[in-house]
Amino acid sequence: MTTAHLPDDAEVPPPRVEEVSEGIFAYIQPNGGWGLNNAGFIVGREAVTAIDTCFTVKRSRAFAEAVRTAAGARPVQTLVNTHHHGDHTHGNFVFAPGATIIGHERCRQEAIATGLGTTAFWPQVDWGEIRLAPPFVTFAERLNVYADDLRVELIYVGPAHTTNDIVAWVPERKLLFAGDVIFNGGTPFVVMGSLAGSLAALETLRGLGAERIVPGHGPVCAPAVIDDVAAYLRFVRDVAGKGFAAGAGPLELALETDLGRFGEWLDRERLVANLHRAYSELRGEPQGTALPLAGVMPDMVAYNGGQMPRCLA
Repeated sequence: MTTAHLPDDAEVPPPRVEEVSEGIFAYIQPNGGWGLNNAGFIVGREAVTAIDTCFTVKRSRAFAEAVRTAAGARPVQTLVNTHHHGDHTHGNFVFAPGATIIGHERCRQEAIATGLGTTAFWPQVDWGEIRLAPPFVTFAERLNVYADDLRVELIYVGPAHTTNDIVAWVPERKLLFAGDVIFNGGTPFVVMGSLAGSLAALETLRGLGAERIVPGHGPVCAPAVIDDVAAYLRFVRDVAGKGFAAGAGPLELALETDLGRFGEWLDRERLVANLHRAYSELRGEPQGTALPLAGVMPDMVAYNGGQMPRCLA
């Protein structure tokens, strides 16, 4: 069921904190649909390492309060952004200026270029007074950060969900914070990244040998989720190949496509956007080539029967 079809008065459960390994916590925001991302944090002896923030000021401050509840007076010293999207970065300022904010070089670029533009899509959301605070420590391929003696490996795996996806891998605990390379129970969204690149990224994640994964959206999960996400992306690739050869547009093709088991996932309208990305790659355009959302969002709205996808942040 897509969030676009939830009742107008629908309420979502409150966020919850799960200790996924000793001293390491996932901050889960049900139901995992548009804008309801996950974050996380590692509590060290004297300081905290956080991974991502939230979409609105209210939700980001609630995340900060959850960190304080678990960590006491320890400050957030390091903040990692898995990619530039606002549901993972809008709350950075809540932890500034005390936290060192780290992301991929393109994450910084895209966060600055995007600004608060995403908020225009959902004017009904109570955004609060967001202040942009993009990463100011950046890297290209890999960077290790430490929470006390615990190594957290930041690995660039894009273009996938976006051009600037990184994951946070804790090898000693076999624990992976996957960002939006992994949606658990929600439809993947690759219009700002790459379909082929996402499949390659999933193979990189598989090779890490994680035993537990904190996805960018949805419940904490086992590595079997990698197979589910890959199956969906291969499905989109195959559907796109046939539609492209037949000369069908992405919206036309999406409307005539039976999603099968993937139709039970949240936000199924993302199929249209993913077909736009697949068509770009079938045209031979480089992975991550910018596709104007102004040309994609109306197709998602049309797929939803004229309704904008719901954001319950």
